[in-house]
Amino acid sequence: MLADQFQPLRRAVGIPVWGDLGLRLGLALGLLGMVIMIHWWDREGLVDNVDGHISFLDVVYFTMISVTTTGFGDIAPVTDSARLIEAVIVTPVRIAVLFIFVGAAYDFVIKRSWEKWRMARIQEQLTDHVVVLGYGVSGSQSVGELIDRGIEPARIVVIDPSDERLAEAEKLGVNVMAADATRDETLKAVRIGSAQSVLVSAGRDDTSILIVLTVRHLAPDVPISVVVRADDNELLARQAGADNVINPVRFTGLLLAGSVKGAHIADYLADLASVGGRVQLVERAVSEEECGKPITDLQSGGQGLRIYRNGRALGFWEDECQSLQSGDTVVEIVPTNGNGKGNGKGDGNGN
Repeated sequence: MLADQFQPLRRAVGIPVWGDLGLRLGLALGLLGMVIMIHWWDREGLVDNVDGHISFLDVVYFTMISVTTTGFGDIAPVTDSARLIEAVIVTPVRIAVLFIFVGAAYDFVIKRSWEKWRMARIQEQLTDHVVVLGYGVSGSQSVGELIDRGIEPARIVVIDPSDERLAEAEKLGVNVMAADATRDETLKAVRIGSAQSVLVSAGRDDTSILIVLTVRHLAPDVPISVVVRADDNELLARQAGADNVINPVRFTGLLLAGSVKGAHIADYLADLASVGGRVQLVERAVSEEECGKPITDLQSGGQGLRIYRNGRALGFWEDECQSLQSGDTVVEIVPTNGNGKGNGKGDGNGN
């Protein structure tokens, strides 16, 4: 999959590669050091068939050939205590060192090759996932909020060119890829056409709009939300194919202005925006059971605010909202914690 263009999809591992290797080497060297000290302490039980003298270098040499089972025979244990040490201490150490290095070979060759293959399979089978393009301030906040809302981290894919940012994303358990989100091959690699939704926050309006154009070209039906910071770029983002255009600067201004009219307005708006609040906004399709009923009588038990019908936004006070129709999309306020109704976890069909 054009691996030269980007790093493969990956997830966080418990211990970094070099950290794991360092621990293994440290343990092996520690065991060897212990055996060297034991052999040096019991050097009287060893005999050197070459010069008859056992030096510290001879002890180090004998330890290495004993642990590695080389056994040249030039130095040998001759007393009962020395042979007991070889049988009771050196043999278990020999087995332990062997397992350490075999385990290292497994982890760094077999296991990592398996993990690479496994992630490639996950990458090929991605479907109904959320793709986050850009992991700056807005992107990182959105990923945290998605996880709080119940989206499994394994169903979230983050693409960003910065390894430092991706390292932070990996800690959350999401899939990450170091790549350029404006490239077709990058988006094809994460199966953008099978995504549930795409969130774009590249940090620059021009880059974000280019990403939206690329996503819409590859995935005509996938919902796209994008962050832009300049008012005159909002129309361009919609023309590029974005379904939702979010201007954090404007939203901040709305909160500030709302606080002038009342001390609790800004607090309530923030409450609506976060899953951690007492209430939240939910958008869903009108169910068959709700057709013909007014927006004030929703099956979920929520407070209906408006419906979207044939591209028009209709407020709860308008006559059209007194009779819901099949195909309408309703926006309602529901309690974050409920007893089955109004819990903000509808299936999209009003259930």
